[in-house]
Amino acid sequence: MRSIRLVSSGREMPIVGLGTWRGKPEEMENAVNVALEVGYRHIDTAFNYNTEESIGKVLKEWIGSGKVKRENLFITTKLPNYGNRPSDVERFLNLSLQKLQLDYVDLYLIHMPFGFLLNESTMSPMVKENGEFCLDTADYVDTWKVMEEQVKKGKIKSIGVSNFNAKQLKRLYESAEIKPSVLQVELHAYLQQKQLREVCKGLNVAVTAFSPLGSPGANNHFSTKYNYELNDFPDILGHPEVNEIALKHNKTPGQILLKHLVEQNVIVIPKSSNSERLKSNISLFDFELTREDTDKLDQLDRGEKGRIFNFLFFNGVENHPHYPFKKEEDNNN
Repeated sequence: MRSIRLVSSGREMPIVGLGTWRGKPEEMENAVNVALEVGYRHIDTAFNYNTEESIGKVLKEWIGSGKVKRENLFITTKLPNYGNRPSDVERFLNLSLQKLQLDYVDLYLIHMPFGFLLNESTMSPMVKENGEFCLDTADYVDTWKVMEEQVKKGKIKSIGVSNFNAKQLKRLYESAEIKPSVLQVELHAYLQQKQLREVCKGLNVAVTAFSPLGSPGANNHFSTKYNYELNDFPDILGHPEVNEIALKHNKTPGQILLKHLVEQNVIVIPKSSNSERLKSNISLFDFELTREDTDKLDQLDRGEKGRIFNFLFFNGVENHPHYPFKKEEDNNN
């Protein structure tokens, strides 16, 4: 398995990991078991995915039985958007460590630059009677300072952010004592984020792509949980040129899309609970894309029109001062 060296922390991060968003408990336990069996050592989760306990159960069994050493795993989790206040960082980190049954995580991310007030009874964002989310305007720069303290305490090995735009990343970088190691963002063939990636390259910040296959089940999730639906939801896996390249290499469309990113040193965290897809998603190192293949895939980029996750299903989030996709800002520079 190839890895990316994180400049800020010096840690090695496997370039392919297992995504776990929307995983149900039993499904998640099975997926993590299969993933570890076939060679995954990088697992990505978050407090608000509600998958940490299932993952922790499997990790405890594997580490306890000696099937894997803790130091050979790379576990990422995230501070939830309803815990973005400096005073809540250690609380939510400790809860994640407890659920994961670990003494430390390899990477801890601020999940979103914007925050909401916390509903203590449900451990979820507080929502007004009119359906709008209650905004909390704590500054992520202040939150970062407390994350740095957790690194010094040994509870975190590397720290980073997710869903930040370039302007936010630069601002954080300039104020940070411990520089961000990773930026995790939506990144796939229809939203290639090339300018943002150039900014990251200049800052020595590694890039992780969530939804690298276009998150086929996301629209159903938006509709079911938030009564929100995207029109013209993309089917990247079904794109004719992706399938043509896959046929030429005798690979799956998913392998082609993942390989396109991995060849550009982008870390990918595809989510699957299917055994065969789990195997194929990590089997990316026995073939190479041609220059012609790469050019065709590069041309699929739709820029901001290809974005799936604008977070507008959080009713009122566009009014938050740290909402990252405001139209008046060029968030790719």
